[in-house]
Amino acid sequence: MKTPSSDSSCCASCISLKDRCPRPRGILNLLITKGMLLAGLLLRNVPYITDAIFIDTHWSAALRNIALSIILTRAGLGLNPEALSRLKAVCVRVAVGPCMVEACIVAVVSHFLLGLPWVWGFILGFVLAAVSPAVVVPSMLLLQREGYGVEKGIPTLLMAAGSFDDILAITGFSTCLGIAFSTGSTWMNILKGLLEVVGGIVAGMILGMFLYCFPSNDQDLVLRRTLMLLGLSIFSVFTSNVIGFAGAGSLCTLVLAFLAALGWKTEKAPVAEIVGRSWDVFQPLLFGLIGAEITIKALSPSTVGLGMACILIGLVIRLLVTFLLVHYGGFNLKEKLFISVAWLPKATVQAAIGSKALDMAREEGDEALIKFGLDVLTLAVLAILTTAPVGALGIGLAGPRLLARQVKGQQAYTSTHCVVA
Repeated sequence: MKTPSSDSSCCASCISLKDRCPRPRGILNLLITKGMLLAGLLLRNVPYITDAIFIDTHWSAALRNIALSIILTRAGLGLNPEALSRLKAVCVRVAVGPCMVEACIVAVVSHFLLGLPWVWGFILGFVLAAVSPAVVVPSMLLLQREGYGVEKGIPTLLMAAGSFDDILAITGFSTCLGIAFSTGSTWMNILKGLLEVVGGIVAGMILGMFLYCFPSNDQDLVLRRTLMLLGLSIFSVFTSNVIGFAGAGSLCTLVLAFLAALGWKTEKAPVAEIVGRSWDVFQPLLFGLIGAEITIKALSPSTVGLGMACILIGLVIRLLVTFLLVHYGGFNLKEKLFISVAWLPKATVQAAIGSKALDMAREEGDEALIKFGLDVLTLAVLAILTTAPVGALGIGLAGPRLLARQVKGQQAYTSTHCVVA
């Protein structure tokens, strides 16, 4: 015979077990993403398949640039102006500190271990320093919906800081990329990098204001806004490559999408939904084409081994820096550990910009630059394969264990009877 206390204990145990289990849907999405990357690797490296399938490098670069435009547009649309205005010091520290420190550490380590020039070391550093919004944001939304860490705003903190982390990494990458492919004196190269940043922001502001004013209200407003937004984003990325200011296109896309969404306010939701569906189409192309760029026979074991050493050293330093930077943020030890673990996964940004340097090196036709670009791409792929699964599983498993849960009516719910099927 069951007593009320035994029923309550049973219900509490069931809830605890459910909360602590990893989410199958999140793991499935992660496996699908990794499958895209591995499929590209197989297409490039399986003998008979490689001979039967030809992937034109120019078309591959064009498709990856389109995918880059779409993911940057999504990032711009996802920025919350209210969160930006309420940013606390801890959010700024989490967004800037780990990214900059990891980029610098990877640059130094790769310079001495892999022999990369300093500017290419920083290109690699900023590629690896970006956290993956495709892993972090859905995980934080799930934890927020279930009440984990909501009281102290941890999911909101990580989502807001993640956007700035990616923007900072892309900005640093774009600036270093412009310097690496410039000719002339060092100071002129630095000036060109700054001009790319300023030019990208100004162009994005102009195009964003244009999207805010046009088109006028009509029955096809959502579709027209989406087409104009994606069209201008893709145009910005391709045009910046043509005129030799490759980094400006990425910043322009981020800024114009953010300003357009700021003007559209609540009307941006249907546009963001269509852009998200566009990403669903180009995501497999992006990850598959990235995987197809890697030829396993051409990789030396030393490059892979030393590359993994660079990645691991950067991750360890990133963990320690993140833990220290949230030390005075009002979090307890468990929450600090969770924030540090949640700041590990890398996937989308690495896939989007990891091959950019290689594409530009191929256009230059310089074998040395092509080798550097291939090293950057190889380490980006290694980072995706290693950190994305570890980070996603770490968030899914550590969240319910390390974060306090705040759910309305939880006490009333746990005191009722339950039936286990």
